[in-house]
Amino acid sequence: MSDTISFARGAPSLDIVDVEGLKASALEALSEDPGGATGYGAASGYGPLRSWIAKQHGVDEDQVVVTNGSMQADAFLFDALVSKGDSVVVERPTYDRTLLGLLERGAEVEMIELEADGIDTVALRAALEAGLRPRFAHIIPNFQNPAGYTLSEAKRGELLELAEQYDFLIFEDDPYIEIRFSGEPLPTMLSLDGPSGGRVVYASSFSKTVCPGIRVGYLVGPRELIAQITKAATNTYISPDMIAQAIVYRFCESGRIEESVKTVSAALSERVAALTAALDQHLPEAEYNAPEGGYFMWVELPEGTDVAALEKAAGERDVVFVKGADFVIEGATNQLRLAYSGVTPEQISEGIERLADAYRSL
Repeated sequence: MSDTISFARGAPSLDIVDVEGLKASALEALSEDPGGATGYGAASGYGPLRSWIAKQHGVDEDQVVVTNGSMQADAFLFDALVSKGDSVVVERPTYDRTLLGLLERGAEVEMIELEADGIDTVALRAALEAGLRPRFAHIIPNFQNPAGYTLSEAKRGELLELAEQYDFLIFEDDPYIEIRFSGEPLPTMLSLDGPSGGRVVYASSFSKTVCPGIRVGYLVGPRELIAQITKAATNTYISPDMIAQAIVYRFCESGRIEESVKTVSAALSERVAALTAALDQHLPEAEYNAPEGGYFMWVELPEGTDVAALEKAAGERDVVFVKGADFVIEGATNQLRLAYSGVTPEQISEGIERLADAYRSL
C-alpha cells in the first residue's frame, strides 16, 4: 500500500499555495513598513489591513477587529456573547470546533437541520414560535463545513427577518466565500443587513485564500461589540501577529490574492470533478451534492452503514476521513465528510477506490 491518502483536513496542498507571492509580500512588508510589521501594534490589528477589510465590506474601521486566525475570533465572540444556559442555534451538521467551543461554554445548543440550500428556515421558525430564544444563530453560508452546501439568497433574507422579529444575532461565519468555482456569488447577510442594521456579526479568514499557516482572521460587527472584543484581545495578547497581518495586507493590496483565489478555485474544481467521478464509479451507493466551492463534500451511505467501522477499515487501507458523527451532537452514523483540497485528482481516484474496498469489506 502506498502513502496515506487523507480526506480529513481542509487545507490546500502546497502546489496551489502562492509561495513566491508570499515571499514578495513579506519582503515588501518588511521594507515598506518595518516598524509597523515588527513592533507591537493595536489589539484591533494591523492598521492598513484593517482599513482594507473595512473597505471590502463597506463599513467603518471601528467595526473591524483582526485576530490570530478566525478560530480566535470565534473564541472572543463566544466569550462575549455566551453565558452558561444561553440558547444558540447551529446548523446540523456544523463545524466540530464551533460545536465544541459552544458546549464548553455551557451553551444550550439547538441544532437545526441543514438542507441542500442551507439551514431549514421552516424548522427554525417553528422552534422560535414554540418559544426558542437564541442568543445568536451560527451560520456558515458558503460551501458549509462539513457539508459543502450554500445558503440560498431567499433564506439569507428570511434569516434576517427572523433575527429582527425574535431579537437574535446572526453569526455569519464565512471563511470559504472567495473559493467559488461554479454558480453565481451571493450577497453576504452582513451586506443585506446594511451598515446600521446591527443584526450580523461577520467572520472570515485568510487561511483559505492565502495559506493556512498565516493565521489571520477577522470579525466585522456592531461597534460596541467589536470594542468589547478588542478589549478582550488587549488583555489576551496586547498585540496580534503584526508580521503575519502586514504580509497579508501586502498580498491583498498588490492584487496577488485575486490570482491566488483563481489558482485555488481552478484546482478545487478539478478535484471535485475527480471526486464525484470516483464516487460514481467505485461507490455508487453514496449520495452527495457536489459543492459549488469550498473544501468539503458531505457523503451519505445507505441506512445502517456503520461509518465508525468504515473509518477503521479505511485506515487499514491508508485512507482517512472524518465521521459525520463528529459534526453533530448525536446521530449521523452513516455519514462522513470528505475534504478534497489537499489531495490531487490522482490521489482522489485511488483514495475513493480504497474507500470503496473498505466499504465492501463491511
